[in-house]
Amino acid sequence: MTNAIASWLPWAVVLPPLVSFLLLTALGSKIRKAAGWIGSLATLISLIFAFRALTAVSGGATLVADPLLLLSYGDVEVAFGADVSPLSAIMLVVVAGVSFLVHVYSIGYMAKDPRIAVYFQYLSLFTLAMLGLVVSTNWVELYVFWELVGAASFLLIGFDYMRPAARAAAFKAFIVTRIGDIGLFAAMILAFAQTKSLAIADTFQAVQSGALAPNVVTGLALLIFLAAVGKSGQFPLHVWLPDAMEGPTPVSALIHAATMVAAGVYLVAFTYPIFAQSPSAQFVVATIGAFTAIFAATMALVQTDIKRVLAYSTVSQLGYMMLALGAGSVGAAIFHLTTHAFFKALLFLAAGAVIHAVGTNDITVMGGLAKKMPVTAAWFVIAAAALVGLPPLAGFFSKDAVLASTVPGYPAHFTAAVLTVLLTAAYMGRVLWLVFFGEARDAGRHAAAHEAPLVMRAPMHVLGVLVLVAGAFTAPWTGPIGRVFGALGEVAHAPLWMAGLTTALGLLGLGFSFLCVRGAIPCPLGDPTRAAYRLLEERYYIDWFYERAVGGAAALFGRFAEAVDRLVIDGLWRGIADALIVSGERADAAGGGQIQRYNAVALFALVVMLVVFALSMKGV
Repeated sequence: MTNAIASWLPWAVVLPPLVSFLLLTALGSKIRKAAGWIGSLATLISLIFAFRALTAVSGGATLVADPLLLLSYGDVEVAFGADVSPLSAIMLVVVAGVSFLVHVYSIGYMAKDPRIAVYFQYLSLFTLAMLGLVVSTNWVELYVFWELVGAASFLLIGFDYMRPAARAAAFKAFIVTRIGDIGLFAAMILAFAQTKSLAIADTFQAVQSGALAPNVVTGLALLIFLAAVGKSGQFPLHVWLPDAMEGPTPVSALIHAATMVAAGVYLVAFTYPIFAQSPSAQFVVATIGAFTAIFAATMALVQTDIKRVLAYSTVSQLGYMMLALGAGSVGAAIFHLTTHAFFKALLFLAAGAVIHAVGTNDITVMGGLAKKMPVTAAWFVIAAAALVGLPPLAGFFSKDAVLASTVPGYPAHFTAAVLTVLLTAAYMGRVLWLVFFGEARDAGRHAAAHEAPLVMRAPMHVLGVLVLVAGAFTAPWTGPIGRVFGALGEVAHAPLWMAGLTTALGLLGLGFSFLCVRGAIPCPLGDPTRAAYRLLEERYYIDWFYERAVGGAAALFGRFAEAVDRLVIDGLWRGIADALIVSGERADAAGGGQIQRYNAVALFALVVMLVVFALSMKGV
């Protein structure tokens, strides 16, 4: 790779969605029918350049583009740079690839929406923000694109703004992720205060050289992790992610598969040189990840909205990735991020095809759709098996790589991760049976069910093939392109006993859920009146706590601040104004046109001045 090519290739990945966004913003209403194809073409070009960058850095090299200087003050410079390393190259391919498939799928899914041009405008902005985030080289640039991702997701989640639920979900996502974003902003300030530089590479160098105190390094790592917790829906900031299902289904696939939620995982992986110097921060990351994985899986067991089941599944799988990062295996985390992007995007697109066909998200009124939609059913089953981690699908390889990374020093975390496999199989088995097998529970909806049009099925076919082959093809220990993941650090190969254990648990969970749903055996969570069912259905009352306790406290503080402003601050100025008005009125009334009053006032003033003069002369 020549220096000339290296200087423009990173920018070439980012620019197409920028052009698409500007074009759709300027001409969207005039080119409504072509909007989807314009956005799709732009992401396809980005994907081609991303693949070119991936091949260029597969040996461990880094592409460094010429930076664009924005401003400078003394020795401090703020420039928009673009670097592509093996880590960022993988992320670029995943983001551009999934975004392209979602764009194509959306052409069919959103065909009848009158605001389709606006929709693709938002998609282009989102893709631009994610690609820009991945190639960022300084803290300011990273923060700008990080916030732009949040803004674009707000627009997409609330796209159907006429529905109160969509508006509320967009607002909730924006507020909750802003809490995490405070961490990134504080980390940027701390890094600059310690290094006097905004370049991320300078921060890494200072950390690795020992120039920063251990407590500063730990604080910096935890602030970065706070930002990742918000974006990647980790406990306790996970509450926004299931509600984000109010957006169009293709948006759910884009946000929950490889882009926004993966941004937090990428951030921790990207800044891992900081975490590597803080065992305390690593333990926190691993613990939050393991807890989130099993915690979210339990809530998915009782959900009746097919998209919410997949949303909680995403939260759980992101916990796996954080667990691997905390355990020190960046390669395993990014490997699972990649395979998860494929099978979770396929699950969401297949779910969108089902919703498109039957007009509801409620799995309890579906049933028997495998007969009406065999292609969609086949892909959904394959993607669900990959999510559970059954061989030889993509999720089998990456999940076991995550579990293997926890064995050396995290036995409790490993146990939680293994139990999550069983829970994952249980809730996905429930979805499979209720949606695709058994008898139709709504004859009218079942009769109208049909396969999605080709423009929606084609992306599912591509993702399905990837789910079938990507695990073995990209495995760091055997795959032909696995050396790219290997460049991120050593990836442990799961021993045979571990693979056998997780496979057995996956099959056990699927079989148990099938028997439960069919009524062949008692179902532990089959009675909605039970306390355990209510606890999971209400999501452990965490949303209630935030709304009542945190939201109530915020509202109380707001009312107190309003009262102080109205009674004290405004009251003080109103009191002064009223006093001046009253004194003016009385002075005006004192005039009255009577010469006697004027003489009396003048005489009184003269007496006062004489007394003051006499007292001053006495002092002299």
